[in-house]
Amino acid sequence: MPLFYIDLHDGTNFVRDKKGFELPDVGAAREKLGHVLKRFSELLDTTTDGQIFLASVRDHAGTIIMRARLTLAIEELETA
Repeated sequence: MPLFYIDLHDGTNFVRDKKGFELPDVGAAREKLGHVLKRFSELLDTTTDGQIFLASVRDHAGTIIMRARLTLAIEELETA
């Protein structure tokens, strides 16, 4: 089964996946990426105006085959 690696960046820190995930195909890697970003959504800092998490999926050769971005943007509106 092929290995896929999911690297993460939170705007400040970059974490390169060294272990990887054994997944049957690119579709399964996309699904795994969605689960990872879902978990990251629980870590978003709502005390700031915004935050961006970036993730990329690499194949066994190290080629980036997919990217995703999770964005939080909070705008306070003026009330009359």
